[in-house]
Amino acid sequence: MLRSMTPASSWVVLALAAIGAFMTVTALVRGERLGWGNPIWFVFGWLTSELAVFHIAGSMLIAAAFFLFSDAYHHAPGEVALVLFYGSWCGLVIAQLRARPTPTVLEHALADALGPDYRNRIPAARRAQLREAVTWQDLARPFALRRGPVEWLRDRSYPGGHERNALDIYRPAGGCSGAPVLIQIHGGAWTIGNKHEQALPLIYYLAARGWVVVSPNYRLSPASRFPDHLIDCKRAFAWAREHIAEFGGDPSFIAVTGGSAGGHLTALLGLTPNDARLQPGFEGIDTRPAACVPFYGVYDFLDRHHVNASGPRMVEWLEKTVMPCAPNADPALWDLASPIAQVRSDAPPFFVLHGTHDSLASVAEARLFVDRLRAISREPVAYAELAGAQHAWEIFRSVRAVHSVHAVARFLEWCRATRATRPAAPPDAALDGA
Repeated sequence: MLRSMTPASSWVVLALAAIGAFMTVTALVRGERLGWGNPIWFVFGWLTSELAVFHIAGSMLIAAAFFLFSDAYHHAPGEVALVLFYGSWCGLVIAQLRARPTPTVLEHALADALGPDYRNRIPAARRAQLREAVTWQDLARPFALRRGPVEWLRDRSYPGGHERNALDIYRPAGGCSGAPVLIQIHGGAWTIGNKHEQALPLIYYLAARGWVVVSPNYRLSPASRFPDHLIDCKRAFAWAREHIAEFGGDPSFIAVTGGSAGGHLTALLGLTPNDARLQPGFEGIDTRPAACVPFYGVYDFLDRHHVNASGPRMVEWLEKTVMPCAPNADPALWDLASPIAQVRSDAPPFFVLHGTHDSLASVAEARLFVDRLRAISREPVAYAELAGAQHAWEIFRSVRAVHSVHAVARFLEWCRATRATRPAAPPDAALDGA
């Protein structure tokens, strides 16, 4: 009887408040070992934690609309909805506040790895172009990604013969000469993704400040299996080494970045340079990056430390979808696909970034990778772990994203400025060209 007397609006507002409360929980609590629930947790947590202010505003508008245009709150479901709304708003404020320490975390990571005076090593003219603050203009339009005086050259082919062997080039409008180069490798679980979709805040920030950025596609699983993805990325790198001067880039300084699967491939590019097995037909081209910046990567395909957020299912999925065989059929190939097993003393400088609340790529795995890299590499290894950050936090503009872009730019500028003064690490004879 009570249910029939309760207006539909009261149940509708309760449903909306419950959805909002669930999204707030995904922003505040890290989801792990949920099986196929991990990707769902990621999507809700990612969009909520990075857009918390927008969620607060939208939720308040919904709550106000039901207050002004219905009697939903005069009934029990509406009263519960109010409690959920208030709880969500408090949680969303906490989620937003978690991002406030981001610039401090990033700065400490760089200062610890590069030295407290690292900024002074960047030439004054370059340093003057770098930004520190995050403005309201940055945050008010989070999905307005293609900003700035940047020229976008699309769909240039690189060797390989596959339809996915194409890349885009971003450079300062009006052209450039001798500009440092960054290769951005897209993510997408090695199965989806495209060169024009990801890392656009970083791409446009650097290109507007005198960089040339190359963004390649590569063959995808399940049609292609590892190491096809890596070989294609090396083909794109080799193309840049040979041709980027035609577009105003400096072929002697090519750094690499990428997120998720792109972070995994970025790390492998830095840890398997000039490996003839991975450079069929272009063995003579130097594919050693000047620096590597992996975001929220996967660093151990075998999950040998049992820390993966998805548990054993991740290894099973990789076997069925990405790798050509089971781990016991070719352990060496699975090691080759695992950056943590390829760490070498002559690795380039690394800046590894990961979020504490990543539901797809384990932050514990990132810590283990960084520990091993620091123990073996002779070059600096910076590591920034961002509190509350989900997977893919830098895809669109948010507090974390913009500060991360600024920090990566400082790291790359430092690497370029100091490459002549840092002692060159001799090749790791045990691994180079293995």
